[in-house]
Amino acid sequence: MEALYYYIPLISLMFLAISIFTDYFFHKLRNLPPRPWLPPLPIIGHLYLLNKPLHRSLAKLSAKHGPIQLLQFGSRRVLVVSSPSIAEECLTKNDIVFANRPQLLAGIIFFNDQLTHPVCLFLFIYFNTFIPGKYLGYNYTSLVFAPYGDHWRNLRRISSLEIFSSHRLTEFEPIRADEVRHMMRKLYQSSLKLDPVVHVRPMLVDLTLNVVMRMISGKRYYYSKDDVLIDEEKEKAHRFQEIVNEILKLVGATNVGDHVPMLRWLGVSKLEKRLISLQVKRDLFMQELLEELKENMDSNGNQRKNMIQKVLSLQNSEPELYTDELIRSMTLVNSNKKILYFILSFYTNKQPYKQVGSDRAC
Repeated sequence: MEALYYYIPLISLMFLAISIFTDYFFHKLRNLPPRPWLPPLPIIGHLYLLNKPLHRSLAKLSAKHGPIQLLQFGSRRVLVVSSPSIAEECLTKNDIVFANRPQLLAGIIFFNDQLTHPVCLFLFIYFNTFIPGKYLGYNYTSLVFAPYGDHWRNLRRISSLEIFSSHRLTEFEPIRADEVRHMMRKLYQSSLKLDPVVHVRPMLVDLTLNVVMRMISGKRYYYSKDDVLIDEEKEKAHRFQEIVNEILKLVGATNVGDHVPMLRWLGVSKLEKRLISLQVKRDLFMQELLEELKENMDSNGNQRKNMIQKVLSLQNSEPELYTDELIRSMTLVNSNKKILYFILSFYTNKQPYKQVGSDRAC
């Protein structure tokens, strides 16, 4: 019996060595992209090399091992690309090959299901776009998560012609100008207070979401403390803000069960429970909004329509195609605050613009 305890570590080491050698041999045989010299371990792969924040860990690996490398995230292969020229090669010349997304609980950006083993294309500039596609993407049927095919092409056509066309964006220019005026007014009022520090970041978030929601639904959901609202408006604004805050918290979530499938046997994870709860809240809120906008369409007549009302008018002619679920999926709201933060920091950190005051006001 005692001898058995000596053999167990030896057998484990032999199994590990055989697994690593076999994986290395097949990697060379299949002519796959290069990978770190540290081999992937059984079950977890290269996950042991990663720390938080994840993008910095991958940046360090790219600095050591080159602009393109193949990692093993548990049972899934991940292609890490940090070179603009290689990224352009993937997204222009081979865009259809990488057009699909992986159907994960928290889906990575691009997916190639035409290969024997799934290969995910990862770009550093898009790494923060881990989005829960199974629940918030209506089981991968929304535009962001749908696999490349007829359904996706139809959604893209609707978005390009009816929602994001240059004509439609020009129609909503007064909304964007009005929201910018709102923000500038709040900045000015904040500058008059005793506290000399003005917090611009939350104002940029409010600006982005108000512009998006006014274009989509004709409604504002972010107000200043000085705005006078009725109780119903306060309640709707509070519900919307809670939903968006929860989406932003879960946007960067990673489900380990997607990479190590055996963990799924343990049951529904906490992340999945939060996603299910969030989906119920968001669907209820958006369905109430759809019903309200349907009623307003009948009373408003020929007034200018927002994006949802535009799609609702198409629903009257083709109800089987433009379902309520499809419309709800097209109104998935995500904040572009990180882009705004980057632009703001870029200009404030440039030497000629470090001081911003009334002498530079335009």
